[in-house]
Amino acid sequence: MKLKHILIGVGVILGLLIILKLAGVIGKEKPVQVTVEKVGEKTVTETVTASGKIQPETEVKLSSEVSGEVTELLVKEGDMVKKGQLLCKVRPDILQSGYERAVASYNSQKASVAASQQSLVQSQANFANAEATYKRNVELYNKKVISAAEFDNAKAAYLTAKSTLQSAKENVTGAKFGLEQSAANVKEAGANLARTTIYAPVDGVVSKLSIELGDRILGTSQMAGTEIMRISNLSNMEVNVDVNENDINRVSLGDSATVEVDAFAGKKFRGVVTEIASSATNVGAAATASVDQVTNFSVKVRLLSQSYSSVKGGAKDLPSPFRPGLSATVDIESETVKGLSVPIQAVFTENKSDSEKNGEAPDTEKQKTKLSDKKIRQYIYLFDAKASTVKKAEITTGIQNDQYIIVKTGLKAGQQIVTGPYTAIQTKLKDDLKVEQTTKDKLFNATNKK
Repeated sequence: MKLKHILIGVGVILGLLIILKLAGVIGKEKPVQVTVEKVGEKTVTETVTASGKIQPETEVKLSSEVSGEVTELLVKEGDMVKKGQLLCKVRPDILQSGYERAVASYNSQKASVAASQQSLVQSQANFANAEATYKRNVELYNKKVISAAEFDNAKAAYLTAKSTLQSAKENVTGAKFGLEQSAANVKEAGANLARTTIYAPVDGVVSKLSIELGDRILGTSQMAGTEIMRISNLSNMEVNVDVNENDINRVSLGDSATVEVDAFAGKKFRGVVTEIASSATNVGAAATASVDQVTNFSVKVRLLSQSYSSVKGGAKDLPSPFRPGLSATVDIESETVKGLSVPIQAVFTENKSDSEKNGEAPDTEKQKTKLSDKKIRQYIYLFDAKASTVKKAEITTGIQNDQYIIVKTGLKAGQQIVTGPYTAIQTKLKDDLKVEQTTKDKLFNATNKK
């Protein structure tokens, strides 16, 4: 009797299981949970990101043209200076003696000019006397009053006086040229002596002081001299960044930029591109350099003063809160387009990498490269709310930012697309697959519980 009851019970359970299986209550695959978003217009700004250092727009490096010991140092780092202000002096001993020798030579040459001029006056007097005597002797000789020998003596004296006069004139000319040469030597010696005194060439701040009182420095006359100091105009600051060759064509003069400075965490400043290098920063490198070497171009971004005028802290007693050399990251806004856009993670290609097939997160840079390659077909999944199914649709795309990408063709405003999760879009979804719409919060909580 007991065995009969057991068999009846097993039969009932089996019957129920068959009924539930046929009804789809058990054994049915759970639909994939996805997030959905309506396609709409957004303004997408494409950016080029680069890092660099803050520096003054105007920075003058000062070096001495003469070598010697620093005998006076009248400024310190951080001082404000005006154009023409005395900064430092180098010991002028040797140059001072050279200047004095040049002056002495000049004075000696002045005396030589005066002596030659006096000799010219004497020669002119002798010539006048010899000329008068010669003329008288000509008349006397014609009248046969004097002999031919006396006439010849008078003529020789006349010609000698004439030659002496011409020589005296040339001596005066030569002495004047010698005086001009001595004057030039004095000017040169004076200029060399003046180079031992260094003045500020521009208004600004002593942003770097490389010497101390008593240091010996090398001049720039015949070699690379010692840098004494730098004077910077800290009122106008810029960021000098290196932009990769793949992005440089997307950067133009006048592009706006957002600047984040490491020393001012959480704050963003505005800037504008003012200069783009024509040559790569590694031009002129050794011929043995690898062809795979990264090629960058220098781009300068001016920091707009109105964006940091209210900033508290930073460099005190200076025109701006930024110190030269601070690290900064710049996002250059290369292009802005308003149009239909979708989240980047909603777009996929047919050529999936092995990591994507395994459900791993994508490499951001590789994903951007794929999405910008027009030869690769791009797709999204449309969501059918009535049937709760998805269908693949091909699209063409434009520019993108960190979150959204512009869709040129393949979508209409108001259509619903699957936006996540990324692993489902890449590996699980297919045409006409049943899915369950959910929210990002629920999807995130469900993932955490797992």
